Amino acid sequence: MKTKEDILNLIEKDGWMMEVLRTAESLQLPDWWVCAGFVRSKFWDHLHGYADRTPLGDIDVIYFDENDLDEELEKDYERQLGRLMPGLPWSVKNQARMHEVNALPPYRSAVDAISQFPETATALGAKLDEHGELELTAPHGMDDLIRMKVCPTPAFEKDERLMEIYHQRVESKKWTEKWPKVEVAAGIKRH
Repeated sequence: MKTKEDILNLIEKDGWMMEVLRTAESLQLPDWWVCAGFVRSKFWDHLHGYADRTPLGDIDVIYFDENDLDEELEKDYERQLGRLMPGLPWSVKNQARMHEVNALPPYRSAVDAISQFPETATALGAKLDEHGELELTAPHGMDDLIRMKVCPTPAFEKDERLMEIYHQRVESKKWTEKWPKVEVAAGIKRH
């Protein structure tokens, strides 16, 4: 398990994950991805040899639409997904407005937003392209994911205020309890 193709194959062989992706695709959102823990947790579960899926706190569906920033629309999309695939913790966010959460400059796209998530191993997204083919984005590469190392993204690492958020997330997510082989970086600059 060392390449993008390995991760794609792992997802493609998971019927539940593919159903989640097809369900998200059915909304026909602009520049959409299912991201973060949805991809990371599957991979880390596999590397830990877990037979059962680690429960997800949410299933992050993101999209990018500068023309409609109404937060209520996101809630409507969550309700639609809940009707299509009930009982799942759907979370839908338009990344055209989410930069405001961390007081960052506006994002240019959904992938730009993913690149500015707090951790490199979580800065991932999967979707089905216009031909139904599985696509994966990893703006910071997949080394940290594969090595099971939690490190801040460059956007967070260079900002003391954002590093506080990174540390709070590391504390609250308890990744090393769920996946004992995971190593968490304190946020020291990497060269």
